[in-house]
Amino acid sequence: MRLFIVANVNKPQVRPALESLLPWLEQRVKIVGVDEECSGDWPNLQADCILVLGGDGTLLATARRLKGRAIPVMGINFGRLGFLADFTLEQFRPWFERMLQSGLPISRRSMLEVSVLPPAVECRSSDIEAVERHRTFHDHALNEVVVIAGPPFRMIDLELSADHETESTSGIRYSGDGVIIATASGSTAYNVAAGGPIISPTVDAMCITPLCPHSLSFRPIVLAMESTVLISAIRVNSGTTLACDGQSTTPLRVGSRVIIRRSPHQLLLVDNPDTKEWGVLAEKLHWALSPGYNPGS
Repeated sequence: MRLFIVANVNKPQVRPALESLLPWLEQRVKIVGVDEECSGDWPNLQADCILVLGGDGTLLATARRLKGRAIPVMGINFGRLGFLADFTLEQFRPWFERMLQSGLPISRRSMLEVSVLPPAVECRSSDIEAVERHRTFHDHALNEVVVIAGPPFRMIDLELSADHETESTSGIRYSGDGVIIATASGSTAYNVAAGGPIISPTVDAMCITPLCPHSLSFRPIVLAMESTVLISAIRVNSGTTLACDGQSTTPLRVGSRVIIRRSPHQLLLVDNPDTKEWGVLAEKLHWALSPGYNPGS
């Protein structure tokens, strides 16, 4: 096996773990490179697997840098929660041995593609060739695409629609602090913190979660991944920004249109057989935790 390693050495525990693992790994696989910069592209990467030492943020960056190449990614968590990088350092060696012998389960995680059209462009969002020709920003996201109000932190007005509805009728207009479009993988990140639904990673869906909407009835909604979401900026702040996975950003202006659809890219994620979906929610997010009682009170 050809193994490429991404190590976020900004995390204090990563470098000693890397130094400990390298001799052990070199006896079992061919290491084709170690990336400690966690930035830039890999135009000539030839690997059968990528091992990520870091947290979910490091793994998100790795997924984006792969640009759709079908190389499985295995993550050892040195961050806080570790929904994507879900192997612990203690679990890694026995499960890596198992992977070399008989393989481990690999899940295909859907990603989002986002394009931003400038205010002056009138092309239809359904005209993919025109969108590709006129867009001023283009990226992919594994977790979420977010429009956030930004400074001076006044409410902004957005118009939302799905599947090109606004090309025949008006969309849904609302005021608030922005909106999150999250994948199933990203539903347990910013989305759940904002009150959005948790989506099983086995469900091929995205969800729209408004940020602090000035409405009592604008609730999050789950859509099929085949949907196309259009966000039009009606009134924004000077600092209103679109962010992909919190790592790639672009400013939005009045009249900007954001088009979000299923990405042709996918992440092949090596799953930890010890990880059970409901158990992870209970352990990492304290889901369904019963109230604690003080026997002495």
